[in-house]
Amino acid sequence: MTILCLASYEKGHEFLRECRRQGCRVLLLTSLSLKDEAAWPLDSIDEIFYMPDDQKKWHRRQTLNAVSFLARTRTIDRIVPLDDFDLETAAALREHLRVPGMGETTTRYFRDKLAMRVQALDRGLEVPDFVHVLNHETIDRYTHMIPPPWVLKPRFLAGAIGIKLVGEYARLWELINALGDEQSNYLIERYIPGDIFHVDTIVYERQIRFVSVSRYGTPPMEVSHGGGVFSTSIVERGSHDEHELREMNARVLAAMGLVRGVSHTEYIKDRETGRFLFLETSARVGGANIVELVEAATGLNLWSEWAKVEIAGGKTLYDPPAAREDYAGLLVSLAKQEWPDTSAYDDPEIVWRMKRKNHVGLIVRSRDRQRVEQLLAQYASRIRQDFTATAPPRDRPTS
Repeated sequence: MTILCLASYEKGHEFLRECRRQGCRVLLLTSLSLKDEAAWPLDSIDEIFYMPDDQKKWHRRQTLNAVSFLARTRTIDRIVPLDDFDLETAAALREHLRVPGMGETTTRYFRDKLAMRVQALDRGLEVPDFVHVLNHETIDRYTHMIPPPWVLKPRFLAGAIGIKLVGEYARLWELINALGDEQSNYLIERYIPGDIFHVDTIVYERQIRFVSVSRYGTPPMEVSHGGGVFSTSIVERGSHDEHELREMNARVLAAMGLVRGVSHTEYIKDRETGRFLFLETSARVGGANIVELVEAATGLNLWSEWAKVEIAGGKTLYDPPAAREDYAGLLVSLAKQEWPDTSAYDDPEIVWRMKRKNHVGLIVRSRDRQRVEQLLAQYASRIRQDFTATAPPRDRPTS
């Protein structure tokens, strides 16, 4: 089997390695700007091809032509996007080459924040009140019905990139007008104070085969805008929150039509009502080292399992390995130091340390959830004092 992987950013090394372990021929299409800086696992890749890019954006027609040219001499059996920003390109290529996998219509529900909210609402799922930045009269009615603050969100960016919290009517219209012709690529959503949870899932033939439920410490949007330490940890197993989120997550993925693959989906627990609301979903593994968090707690690597799911393709059985039920917590921060020294953090529960320039990160693991939470609180305070740097929030993705 030949698998073509698309990666406008460097990620998914373990996906590539697992494809090789499974005996696949691996082709990688990536950005020309990464040619001299990415450290791809070359022993797991048969051929690498480079696309000219403008801030990691590939021209659609050029990409279709380039992959069609490759297909003259190579039989491509699967096309897999390793990053959120490659989902639409992969879907277009599948449609064009008639390769099995998620098409453009379904992909929209996993990329477009407006489409996924409309679909969720249509299927009876609760979401924060929202409005498309399209008709100005409709927006005006919305702002008079829903009190500030509001969240202005780009429809096609990932995570907290480009999101703005707006507290005043005049400021909101100032931002909308500044968008010009880009206005329709945004939505406005009611800001809801509460805890943010994420559910990381493996789906095979519409059946959920693995679920991990976690809660962020400080919400990602607050870290993105205010700086500080990003954290997340596995929730208490068997708890009311875990049970509710498992049920809601199954309804969300069924509504979006995920047949097979992995998903990272986020929910908010309204601090005032205690109810969970759907925020957004994706057809990819979670970013920000969430894969390493899940692996520390369960023993499953979501990149590897995703590769197995893609290779099985609905034609053969897929069974995930038995998962451990440990607890784990993740901390990540920008660092003032180029290569932070975390040797003074020496508790035996530490199972992973980040190795990235101007970043610091740790994962702790224990059978005792309270021990994990205790270490996260201690380390977050120490990291803020020892390492943390801040940077302005991003309006566009970076590598």
